[in-house]
Amino acid sequence: MVFIVNKSLEYSFKFSAWTELIPESEIRRLLKYKVRYYFAGGKPGVLPLEAWAQIIKNVGEEIEKLIRTGRTREVLDLFNYEKTAGWDPLRKVLADRLEKDGVPLPKDEAERIDSVIVTTGSQQALFTIANILIDPGDVVITSAPAYLGMLGPLGIHQANVVCVPTDEHGIIPEYVEKAIEKSLEKFRRLPDFIYVVPDSDNPKGTMMPLKRRKQLYEIAEKHKVLIVEDAAYRDIYFGGEKIPPIKSFDKDNKYVAYLRTTSKEAAVLRVGYCVLPKGKLAEEFIKSKGYQDLCTPVINQVLLKEYYEKWIDKVLPEAVEEYKRRCDAMIESIEQHFPPGLHTRPKGGFFVWYESEKDFNASKFLEDVALKNDVNYTPGPAFYPVESLGYYYNPDKNDIERIKAPRNSMRLGFSLLPAEDIVEGIKLLGRLLHEYLK
Repeated sequence: MVFIVNKSLEYSFKFSAWTELIPESEIRRLLKYKVRYYFAGGKPGVLPLEAWAQIIKNVGEEIEKLIRTGRTREVLDLFNYEKTAGWDPLRKVLADRLEKDGVPLPKDEAERIDSVIVTTGSQQALFTIANILIDPGDVVITSAPAYLGMLGPLGIHQANVVCVPTDEHGIIPEYVEKAIEKSLEKFRRLPDFIYVVPDSDNPKGTMMPLKRRKQLYEIAEKHKVLIVEDAAYRDIYFGGEKIPPIKSFDKDNKYVAYLRTTSKEAAVLRVGYCVLPKGKLAEEFIKSKGYQDLCTPVINQVLLKEYYEKWIDKVLPEAVEEYKRRCDAMIESIEQHFPPGLHTRPKGGFFVWYESEKDFNASKFLEDVALKNDVNYTPGPAFYPVESLGYYYNPDKNDIERIKAPRNSMRLGFSLLPAEDIVEGIKLLGRLLHEYLK
């Protein structure tokens, strides 16, 4: 326990050990800064506002009609508590869409609806999976770099996080298998799960090809290890035909937990949804969620049902095209204005990853230079686990070693700002970097 004493009030609080071990989320911290050129988080900047105005109007009119006709009990239900697993009408609509996207679901209609669990944002799903699967010292395998929204819950639950090398196509399956084998040697236990973002990976923006998805599934099946497939950006894709999800190989629903969010494809109403392996995992997940929030707000689910039934296929393609324009503008500007280095070329999602050829402290540069010049981004070290819990599979040594996060990288979000502002902001950031690194 950590004791913090307030001498003036003469009392003390007992804080959990993780509060000292795990820092504040860098994304949450950077949201505090109001800057002109915001490249830090994945804030959606292309939302169908007119559609949402109409959806809210339609739902409001339906509620008024129910009240006028004496059906107030039905209206009360929309503003009341609901089953922890979600409001069935939305779950049915989401099940229809998931099935069309290649996610295997049961044939029985009741089981099909029950297989979709609604969460209060996909962040709750990440936390809940860690909450029900991880004891201190357990092992999780993920990419290097990895999504910080997963690293936080893993740190809170004191998992040993083994990061695996990535390239322009995402995590490398053969290294995942080697990391599993080495985890058995080093930690005397199998990993509890493998966490991946195969569609427009956060933070790098890489797209995992079909061959790697199949390889990864076969590795999980061979070793009987769960895959947590985070498909947050699956619908924000401008690279042509979508690649089937890893979950599509999981015909018997045994080895893949499939996570989605409405925040990127609809609006930030804090609603996520997932399909988990049947049985004990799903049961414990719902139990844990119930202790966190009892249920996800029903009225938000009502609004989203209207959106998914009548609007998404009309408005999302236009939004995706605009995100493509913004992504192209960022890539072109980086190539024109940034110091020599490597950057990714995403075909979807919200982010571009940049690594400078020259070593420098991207976190210090952010605080000392960028923020003071009205520019924000997320430093690369935020996407690595804390050193006391972080490990790295080193293919050159075929061994697991303590992780050391590279300092000279940054994640740049193109989702919020129009293309012309992205060009201005990246040009400014490039000039500041050139001056700083010379």
